[in-house]
Amino acid sequence: MSIPSDFVEETAEDGAVTLHFSGDLSIASIGDLPERLREYEGEAERLDIAATGYVDTVGAWLIHRTARDWHAEIVGADDDAQRLIAAVATADQPTDIRPEPISPVIRVLGEIGEATTVAFTTMTGLIGFFGAIMIGFLRLVRHPGNIRWNAVIQRFDVVGVRSLGIIGLMSFLIGLVIAQQGAVQLRQFGAEVFTVNLVGRLTLRELGVLMTAIMVAGRSGSAFAAQIGTMKLTEEIDAMRTIGVSPIEALVLPRFIAAIVMLPLLGFYASIVAIIGGGLLSWVELDIPPATFFARIREVVPLTDVYVGLVKAPVFGAIIAVTGCYQGMQVKGNAEDVGKRTTAAVVQAIFLVIVLDAFFAVFFTWIGWD
Repeated sequence: MSIPSDFVEETAEDGAVTLHFSGDLSIASIGDLPERLREYEGEAERLDIAATGYVDTVGAWLIHRTARDWHAEIVGADDDAQRLIAAVATADQPTDIRPEPISPVIRVLGEIGEATTVAFTTMTGLIGFFGAIMIGFLRLVRHPGNIRWNAVIQRFDVVGVRSLGIIGLMSFLIGLVIAQQGAVQLRQFGAEVFTVNLVGRLTLRELGVLMTAIMVAGRSGSAFAAQIGTMKLTEEIDAMRTIGVSPIEALVLPRFIAAIVMLPLLGFYASIVAIIGGGLLSWVELDIPPATFFARIREVVPLTDVYVGLVKAPVFGAIIAVTGCYQGMQVKGNAEDVGKRTTAAVVQAIFLVIVLDAFFAVFFTWIGWD
């Protein structure tokens, strides 16, 4: 049971005033002692706590603050109380509760500079990581017996086969939307028959591969980062290096090869399903029979549109694999970092895919594939 804190005043023959404290100097028993000390008229030369019982941080701070303000001497403290008062005195330093206000212009410039530094560091890291992948790939080309076919085939299944359902549904709906919106707009000019051109060229040249890459980045790129990041967190990757197994060859290259091989197949599959969706809507909405629709597709879609999609797809696959595996390798600290790196892998992959798609659009137009 705690004893309430209290103090009494004693004046010596030489006029020196001493406050003798009693009870427990703790938060449970200190009561109105701080207020009574503030209301105390005069200043004591000594604070005697020899008669006190338990002293906690609050009591130590009260004694230290009173002694500091009155320039008084603390006497009668046992070893524990002395250590606690000394620790409180050490922590009694002026601190800024609020940071100094910063000019909005300086703050914005600082944020821009920080973002630029992060972007430059990330791009440098991605290029270096891509170089490490190429070195590992060339090593496997020289020693094909080291290729982990089981891991590669498993990645084919995860990246490709298990994505067929969602990519097929997405592409079918995109084909429907393109055909419906195209028919509505072209009908104003009496040119709804060109809906076939719109569906065929747009899906085979652009949207089929682009939307597939975005889906794979969100589905497989995030999985790459999370899987490798978790292995990095549990020190499995360090263990692999310890026993002489290269993480690039064992973890990264199977995912890299699977993404490069499967993206063209998935992109072409998505384009065909989108054309089927567009053909279905054209049949229902525009009374264009399927046979006429596909015959028209063969007439109006140049073969270069198929080449454009097939050329872009492996590059998009490489970007998704590199960003996902790179962000997974950068995981440090805790599970929260795995989530941050996974998000960064998806965002960076989609951003780079769209940037390169714009580059390819200009490039293919420049070489005459327009």
